[in-house]
Amino acid sequence: MLVHLYDCDNMGFPNLALLKLSQWHKEKGDEIIWNFPLLSKQCSHTYISGVFSWSGYPYDYDGVLLGGLRFDKVGTLPDSVEHNCPDYSTLDYSIGFLSRGCIRNCDFCIVQEKEGWIRPHSKPTEFIRHNKAVLLDNNWLASPRWEQDWEWLYKNKIKCDFNQGLDVRLVDRQVAERLAKLRWIRFIRFACDSQGMKGPVSRAVQSLRSCGYSGEIFVYSIIMDDIEDALDRIEFLRHNNCDPFAQPFRDESGDIKEDARRFARWVNHKAIFKTVKWQDYHG
Repeated sequence: MLVHLYDCDNMGFPNLALLKLSQWHKEKGDEIIWNFPLLSKQCSHTYISGVFSWSGYPYDYDGVLLGGLRFDKVGTLPDSVEHNCPDYSTLDYSIGFLSRGCIRNCDFCIVQEKEGWIRPHSKPTEFIRHNKAVLLDNNWLASPRWEQDWEWLYKNKIKCDFNQGLDVRLVDRQVAERLAKLRWIRFIRFACDSQGMKGPVSRAVQSLRSCGYSGEIFVYSIIMDDIEDALDRIEFLRHNNCDPFAQPFRDESGDIKEDARRFARWVNHKAIFKTVKWQDYHG
């Protein structure tokens, strides 16, 4: 049978649910067609998945199975698919969740609303097949099983990227020692989304450096309406030798306020950020 998989985000990052469906259907002997709506009517099944609420999709035919946050659906895959190893035929790294959910309930975030309280999800042996792993956990350090996960990652010399960021408020000296021992694809990621996060960021950076971590520390910062507050957080990160990444807030339609968009352009264009003050930026 022909099976059509469509990633409506089209962000250049693989859609994990579709990768799992691809592998599951391949194991049944089915042929996969990716992102080709014109051929959808010739396929026995069509799956559309999207993470972002503003993503578009070519929904002009019947028999489509929708999934992901774009369609207000989470965790709808059967266990036989959800806990199946993804299709890695086009990837040189592994991807997946060790945990789902979060202990936080931030105003701008929908993770706890959609996924609930933190809980273990998959063991690393379920989906890690490479020496590199991109891990999508929203709050791995809060997982009841994070220490067992860490031990497996450390012993197997896996290069990691927790690309949603680690909860900097949970990084004490013992946690810092363990993070410093892991191998990283690029850097450790944290977030500094409010003034109250500055203290935990400062302590975590000091702990990591004293534990021997010499790599880059990448820090997300959400940009809301108060640009002065955002500027203070960004300059704080610069002073602490972190690499800030400004994330302008999007509403459900995907709209971004122009001031936040402009500020993010200044922060995230590193050649400009390192040489031009915000007050002198006219981009």
